[in-house]
Amino acid sequence: MNESSILAEIRNRVGILTINRPKLHNALDTPTLLQLEQAFAALEANDECRVIVITGAGDKSFVAGGDLADLNSRQGLAHYQEFAEDIHRVFRRIEISDKPTIAAVNGWALGGGTELLLAMDLRILADSAVIALTEINLGLFPGAGGTQRIIRQVSPCVAKALMFTGGRIGAAEAVSIGLANRVVPQSQLMEETLALAGQIAGKSPLVLKLLKRTLRDGADMPLANALAHEQAMIGLVLDTRDAHEGVGAFLEKREARFTGQ
Repeated sequence: MNESSILAEIRNRVGILTINRPKLHNALDTPTLLQLEQAFAALEANDECRVIVITGAGDKSFVAGGDLADLNSRQGLAHYQEFAEDIHRVFRRIEISDKPTIAAVNGWALGGGTELLLAMDLRILADSAVIALTEINLGLFPGAGGTQRIIRQVSPCVAKALMFTGGRIGAAEAVSIGLANRVVPQSQLMEETLALAGQIAGKSPLVLKLLKRTLRDGADMPLANALAHEQAMIGLVLDTRDAHEGVGAFLEKREARFTGQ
C-alpha cells in the first residue's frame, strides 16, 4: 500500500482526511482507495469524531480523477472486478455514513474527484476549484457512481450537458447549479470548512444519525411512505436524551450539552 496516501487527524471533534498524492494531483488508484476506506472507517468508529472532512493535499487539486496509467493497463472484466468494485464500495461507504461529511474542494475536482464530492453531504469550494466530469473526453463515461448521483442532484439537462461535453465549470457556477454549498477564498478554505464542521459537531450525533437515515431512506420511497418513515423516525428521536436536553436547554435559556444518547 502506498506510504501515507491518506493523512488522518481529528481536531475539535472533526475528522480530517487528506488525499496525499499531490505530485499526481491526488489521483485515485486502488491502494489509495483502500487507505481511504480504512481511514474513513476508523473515523466512523471513533466517538471523538462527529463530522468527517475530506480534502486534497496541496493547493492545486482536490482529486483530479482516477490514475489513468493504472486504468489504461486494465481490460473491462478486470476493471469491473477490481478498481470499479473498490471505488463503488468506498464511495457508497462515504455516502451512507451516519456521520455528516464535508468536501473541502481545494482545486481541480475532475472525473472521479467530482464523483467523490457527489457522494458527500456538503461541499465547500475554494474560488480556484474546477468541477468536471471529463470522462467523455477519454472515450469513457463516469463510472464511479457519477451518472446516477448527479442526475439525482441537479436538473437532468444540466447533468447531461456536463457528462456529454466533459466541460469544466468554476466554483461559482457549481454553486449556482446546486452542486456545492458555497465558495470561499482559497486561503480560507479549511478555516471556513472547519467552522461549518464545528457548528455541526456541536449538534446531537445521535439525532444527526437518525436525520441522515431519514433523508437517505426517504429519497427512495414514494412520498406517502417517506412521510410515514419520517413520522416513525421522529418518534425515535423523542426517546433520546439529547432531544429532551435540547428542548430543556431552550426553555432554560442555556446552551445544550448533547452527549449522543
